[in-house]
Amino acid sequence: MERLKVGVIGVGNMGERHCRIYSSLSQVNFVGVCDLAEERGRLIASKYETSYFKDLNEMLPLVDAVSIATTTPGHYPIGLECLRQGKHLLIEKPLALTVEQGQALVAAARDNGCRLMVGHIERYNPAFTELQSLLAYPATSAPLAVNIRRLSPFDTSQTDVDVVCDLMIHDLDLILTLAGRLPDGLETFGRPVFTSNIDHAVATLYYHDGPVITLTASRVTQQKVRAIELTTRDAYIEVDLLHKNLSIHRRFVPFYTNQEAPKYRQEGFVEQIYVPSSEPLLAELTDFVQSIRQGVSTQVTGQDGLTALALALEIRRKIELKLEEGLWRQIEIYQPSLQMTN
Repeated sequence: MERLKVGVIGVGNMGERHCRIYSSLSQVNFVGVCDLAEERGRLIASKYETSYFKDLNEMLPLVDAVSIATTTPGHYPIGLECLRQGKHLLIEKPLALTVEQGQALVAAARDNGCRLMVGHIERYNPAFTELQSLLAYPATSAPLAVNIRRLSPFDTSQTDVDVVCDLMIHDLDLILTLAGRLPDGLETFGRPVFTSNIDHAVATLYYHDGPVITLTASRVTQQKVRAIELTTRDAYIEVDLLHKNLSIHRRFVPFYTNQEAPKYRQEGFVEQIYVPSSEPLLAELTDFVQSIRQGVSTQVTGQDGLTALALALEIRRKIELKLEEGLWRQIEIYQPSLQMTN
């Protein structure tokens, strides 16, 4: 088969990463980049030995597929134009600003026979892949509780959307992947800190026959954290998505030589699960390219991105409603029956 002709729209930090991967794939002809910032666009084009286009309509006739890594407001108008011209499309998350925009993109992809993929990169994280395999193993108990933390220092370059659509949406997609359906209920809290948008958010998702799931997303912490913690009946599982490792903590039945004096005792032990070394973005873009060349679905579809977006926007709506009406009007005040004493 001929090499797939690919372009990248938007060459900020994430867009440049797409350029790096595409320029290294043997099955890809990396045609060029498009960015309104001409100096940046020419710099990246030169770095990866490709062409720079200031006008999108000059590049689109030359490519089969594109990655869109612009700021979120550009996803819908640029994506719609690409799909209308029959170009396969990978859009960085979130899919769009609104559910209506996301639905229009999904419909345009269907109507024009195009692949539409959303860049939920954590699906390709090898630590998450190993977690899926572990939970699918028949001997593994179902999770009773799941706690996910995605924390980052403040970065002014990532404020075109709130923290729910910027960070938490990654973990919403992971939960939807593990659960296979939307939650039966949810509760939310959050507040702005450095911007007028929500910078710190907490959401609790409820499944009638499943685990209680708590998600925390923050862009005001001084440490970067990407962690999943699962509690089952017989184990506590820790997944570090940032450093790509997975461990299982179990209780250990003490060993006794006689009933009076234990010769050896161990309270618990930790299993370190082997996680293959792989780059999630390489796996993601390879999936995108192969899906087009082989005529199969991508691992993360446009509909997946739309479902995660709809849930993220509902969480944001609930947080904003509490902030508008007064946080404590939405919460039952705790009235202790006993007084604290010194």
